Amino acid sequence: MEIINKLENSKIIKRIFFALVGTIFLAISSKIKIPFYPVPMTMQTFMVLVIGIIFGWKLGVFTILLYLFEGIIGLPVFSGSPEKGIGIIYFTGPTMGYLIGFIFASFLAGYFNYNKNFFLNFLKLIISVSIIYILGLIWLGILIGWDKPIFELGAKPFLLAELFKISLITLLLASLKKAKKFI
Repeated sequence: MEIINKLENSKIIKRIFFALVGTIFLAISSKIKIPFYPVPMTMQTFMVLVIGIIFGWKLGVFTILLYLFEGIIGLPVFSGSPEKGIGIIYFTGPTMGYLIGFIFASFLAGYFNYNKNFFLNFLKLIISVSIIYILGLIWLGILIGWDKPIFELGAKPFLLAELFKISLITLLLASLKKAKKFI
């Protein structure tokens, strides 16, 4: 019985460690701006999907929740923080819907089974990332008003970058699935 408890404790510690590492990579990915048209691209949504794929849906969702908690308590992990604010004030700003969408995107990316069909895998990742934009646009509409051009402000400038990131993940899926074995 003691050996089983030690094994369970080591699994929990290992998962917490990976979740913390995941939040670090997610925070870093939110800070790096890559020149892209029409707006600079961060790799944040890329990391959300990668975390879901490698960690699986349970640990992936836990990692995203931990990341959001870190940001809500004031750690400057979000894109645009600390220069645009920190903590709950930043979280409840225009990007809250997108940040909540990270939870569901990671869940879907981790829940889906991937095979050798490039198109089907690409479609699954499109569905996964779409939830980020759906929730983001809903929150943006609530926050700034539905009379504003919500889609043009909150999604259109980022679509080309998302297609690039999803294509990259689709190409890397075999390697990402291999990395999952270490978690």
